[in-house]
Amino acid sequence: MNWDDLRFFLSVARAGQIGRAAPLLRADPTTVSRRIRRLEADLGQVLFEQDREGQRLTAPGRALLIRAEEMERCASAIGEDSGGEGGASGILRVSASEGFGTWVIAPHLHDFAARHPAVTIDLTASSGFLSPSRRETDIAILLARPRKGPLLTRKLTDYSLGLYGARRYLERTGGVPGRDALGSHRIIGYIPDQIYAPELDYLSELLPGADANLRSSSINAQHRLCRAGAGLAILPDFIGAQDGELQRVLPDFALHRAFWIAIHQDVRNLARVSLFNDWLTELVAEEAGMLVP
Repeated sequence: MNWDDLRFFLSVARAGQIGRAAPLLRADPTTVSRRIRRLEADLGQVLFEQDREGQRLTAPGRALLIRAEEMERCASAIGEDSGGEGGASGILRVSASEGFGTWVIAPHLHDFAARHPAVTIDLTASSGFLSPSRRETDIAILLARPRKGPLLTRKLTDYSLGLYGARRYLERTGGVPGRDALGSHRIIGYIPDQIYAPELDYLSELLPGADANLRSSSINAQHRLCRAGAGLAILPDFIGAQDGELQRVLPDFALHRAFWIAIHQDVRNLARVSLFNDWLTELVAEEAGMLVP
């Protein structure tokens, strides 16, 4: 048996789909399928069944998952024991929302990397989250506290949002004297059926019944649309207030949300996980004025 095939097995088991596992493995779906078939042939067992949602573990697959995760924990512990920098080594996977990952974590991540050069950091900053319960990531920064799973969770930080427009757009349109004037403005927001968390469905809090005219699943795309003068957008203050081309309007309108951090209990004692958790806690404390101006 090729032991590396177990790594492919673990990723598919956690992702539930070969297509979702492939990018995590930095391989194409055909390669992932071939490795799974080879593992099944070596073991003489069918590990997955195909259903409408993807790949579902069979009884032998569930039994193998337990053993493979034990092997993974042992391998991680060996890597930590042999690493430098106080035992911090190996690959650290962090999943965060696109906005938080891009605007808060990424500008400072070089600092963590410099402190712990033996750690390879995979930052997934996108619309949607990888699941720490399925071990798709080591650390997840989420918009709501997970209600189930073998996770350690806590609130990481509060953050606020406001309504923003480009300065030249506001000059051209005469500004926004009040909410009753919003009907004459183009609104930028999320695509309704692609909102991946209810905490992002906040347009009705600005104006009941309001619809966005320009829509994107990406908060960074919404920011760029707003900056280009395409209309008004609700943006986190850690994005809008950092852009000198934008101006916050309707000072009486503010939304408040929170980020939660979740760590799978099996990796909580790994040095790289503990160190990043501490580093991120320090970072949000230092950036508190940007998160909630």
